[in-house]
Amino acid sequence: MSSNGDNEWTSSPAEFDFRSDTVTTPLPSMLSALQTTSLGDDVYGESTTTNALSARLARLFNKPAALFVLSGTMGNQLCLRSLLQQPPYSILCDHRAHIFAGEAGATSVISQAQITPVVPANGLYLTLEDVKKNVIISDDIHYAPTRVICLENTISSVIHPLTEVRRITRFAHKHGIAVHIDGARLWNACSVPDAPTLAEYAAEADSVSVCASKGLGAPVGSFILGSESMVQKANHIRKMLGGGIRQAGVLTAMADVAVSEVFEAGRLAEANAYAKKVEVAWRREELWQSVGEEMGVKLGGVRIMTHFQNSDRAVERLELVMREACRKADEEGAQRGRLEPREVMKKSYLSKM
Repeated sequence: MSSNGDNEWTSSPAEFDFRSDTVTTPLPSMLSALQTTSLGDDVYGESTTTNALSARLARLFNKPAALFVLSGTMGNQLCLRSLLQQPPYSILCDHRAHIFAGEAGATSVISQAQITPVVPANGLYLTLEDVKKNVIISDDIHYAPTRVICLENTISSVIHPLTEVRRITRFAHKHGIAVHIDGARLWNACSVPDAPTLAEYAAEADSVSVCASKGLGAPVGSFILGSESMVQKANHIRKMLGGGIRQAGVLTAMADVAVSEVFEAGRLAEANAYAKKVEVAWRREELWQSVGEEMGVKLGGVRIMTHFQNSDRAVERLELVMREACRKADEEGAQRGRLEPREVMKKSYLSKM
């Protein structure tokens, strides 16, 4: 705690952190919610806080049932395994999909499924045409037929349009293929003006996973949604994987606040506004990360991600980081090329800002 009484609950360490929305931290109101949470055993179905939030989300997504799980990875894997029956089978997804590129090979281990990664022709998101070119609908014993199509929304910060999701799911269901939506950031996709609702996206899928611990600021957890039978099977597999939680209300009480005070209160619009400001100044440059560290701004990899716990002053400082990185790049370029001042300005990073 600082001398003026601030601590990490009242002054989030995520303010100057642009690496990911996973760095968001719990709100003080989440801490307060723990005082009245249920301490019932969730494995026995006695956590009334968890049960109430599950029912609330099922209504919000217009799905028959919902289940709390420990992470987005666990949620995706439970959904996939619950939708699949008996190998051989395969799962079609975007080549950037989390189930393919970010879950430590869990799909191969837990579901024993082959993955068919697809590069979208438009460079943004999968279309029905991409699916038709890569889907395996065949009795040929050399192939593992496609049994699930996984659509991630958002995917690499791009919203998958509902119209295209509908085209794909109607084709899939016509051929007996299930559809899973990895909606870790579906909250974000539905927070922009005139966006479809969560229920409209969920209506197209056999299962959906959504994360409470990314952009919503809860410390732990995701929810999966689907039919009663699918969620019942997922609950069984969750237990098998060690995901049964006793006093789950300690976690779901905070997730409940996250849904109310971040998503439903419209605070994701703040993250969207920060992203628009950053977009104006965005230029990729290798120097950014080191300059950011010097100036107290955390950056990671080649992406910048905004969230509701950033601030105007954090965005302003990020812009300063960009300018300083560009200045250093100009300086190094001039030294390497020994250019005249006029040539330096022609090739200058700063002149493009």
